[in-house]
Amino acid sequence: MLRVTISTKKSTHAKKFGKLIFDDGTVLDGEGFGYSTTVFGEIVFNTGMVGYTEALTDPSYKGQILTLTYPLVGNYGVPDPEVKDDDGIPKYFEANEIQARGLVIHELSHTASHWNLSMTLDEWMYNEKIPGIAEIDTRALTKKLRTSGVMMAALVVSDTEIDVEAVKKQLSEATNYNSEQFMDAVSTKEEKVYGNEEQTVVVIDTGAKFAIIRNVRELGYKVVVVPWNTSYEKIMSYNPKGIVLSSGPGDPQNCPATIETTKKLIENNIPTLGICLGAQIIGIAGNTETYKLKYGHRGQNKPCVNLETNQVYVTSQNHGYGIKPESLEKSDFNLWFTNADDKTVEGIKHKTKRCIAVQFHPEAAPGPFDCKYVFEELKELMEK
Repeated sequence: MLRVTISTKKSTHAKKFGKLIFDDGTVLDGEGFGYSTTVFGEIVFNTGMVGYTEALTDPSYKGQILTLTYPLVGNYGVPDPEVKDDDGIPKYFEANEIQARGLVIHELSHTASHWNLSMTLDEWMYNEKIPGIAEIDTRALTKKLRTSGVMMAALVVSDTEIDVEAVKKQLSEATNYNSEQFMDAVSTKEEKVYGNEEQTVVVIDTGAKFAIIRNVRELGYKVVVVPWNTSYEKIMSYNPKGIVLSSGPGDPQNCPATIETTKKLIENNIPTLGICLGAQIIGIAGNTETYKLKYGHRGQNKPCVNLETNQVYVTSQNHGYGIKPESLEKSDFNLWFTNADDKTVEGIKHKTKRCIAVQFHPEAAPGPFDCKYVFEELKELMEK
């Protein structure tokens, strides 16, 4: 009979002073956990039920304080970051470190239990110097953000009483999320190669999740990951079969070098797939316009309709910007996917070139795998 040992660990970096302070003056008290520090960022919410390790390490959350709407967090702890796949990529994480600036939850499970447990959530966050706050009414917080839109906030975790007025002053002077430049923080500084197959897919790293690399590797190609501002000429020197423009944080207009490269990729009919931020960049390169959503789409339960088949898919999403639907009419693209909830643009296909893009995350991690076939669509474009 197969026996599995279920590990259990208790919180060791919790029950501290904690405050969440919004730039509209609202102050919420809670239980601080993780690392004692003060951070500033755009506060957003994610409606997913699981996957906090993947979400916290998603580079698209760079510069943001992440609120999880699911009421109990931390119960299954955190797996071992040193466990890697055959390509040397961490199996259970989407980057080598936590990307979100802070975490807001309703209830922290002070006991973690799971067969794959390595450490508790508060222990992991303490090790990575990330603050968290629990005992927050995340339902009320989510309703506030849906009504007012995302806003700047301060998250304070301390071993002693917190000076609210001093933090409010610091918050008023903090750099606004919309003005931050993220590419140098999230993109690789040098090329990285995974596999040794003859045919190559280049991933332009504007904040790529590891799952994107994993999915392209599953297609049977060598992957070369390059910095966000790599030139068209340099990319073509790898003799790529195709290109993936990755997901990532912030305003796509802050990636001008990537946009210029993408224009040349489209012009020369190089098979290209854009994901999330990559979709917005492709859109701009093909004459669409982008805008900031009021509170974004973040979760693993977002319904999208494939207009070619009228099939509805449940998708994983994490973005605060999108393509203006009305700008598609005079662009180089046709609408491919639309959001069933708010009719925002979720996917586009070029009218004449081998270029496709989706706003959701076909690689999931976390989330359903319903849309992994989008990578097969890229393979079809490459093999034509």
